Amino acid sequence: MWRSLSKRRSAVAAFALTTVFAVCAGAAVAAEHDVVFPAGTACDFDLAIDIAGGDQRVERTFVDADGNPVRTLSAGVGSQLTFTNLSTNATTALPANGAVTNTVFNADGSQTVTTTGHNVLILFSTDVPAGPSTTLYVGRVVFTVGVDGVFTLKSTSGRKMDICAALS
Repeated sequence: MWRSLSKRRSAVAAFALTTVFAVCAGAAVAAEHDVVFPAGTACDFDLAIDIAGGDQRVERTFVDADGNPVRTLSAGVGSQLTFTNLSTNATTALPANGAVTNTVFNADGSQTVTTTGHNVLILFSTDVPAGPSTTLYVGRVVFTVGVDGVFTLKSTSGRKMDICAALS
């Protein structure tokens, strides 16, 4: 199970195909799937996510005069993701596509994240707006990550696809 913000960040990088999402306690690694989110976490049903192919992204961290990270930039093509509704076995696959993620580390310890391209954002019941929701955005998304790990969606533009609805 992933709980800490650093593990959330690692999960974001790992899925950053075209993907940005929060990983919370309750997500589990299952033998037959890469990640499984229990019902009520990412969708109203148990949602499995499988990752295929190599993540071809470049990461760059920018620091201030004291060597403290102030911003990270991640760009490139990620992996293919396959989402499965474990109740019905309905699936939808997203090909590897390009995305850019710019994360600014704010003075209060929070982060402001701006993504462009193809990105998946999973919001949980503790986030704003409250989930569960799993959405593919093709365009621009801005959200903050509070010091408590709460994601707050600030703005979106472009197209979006409700993955939970597509699997229902």
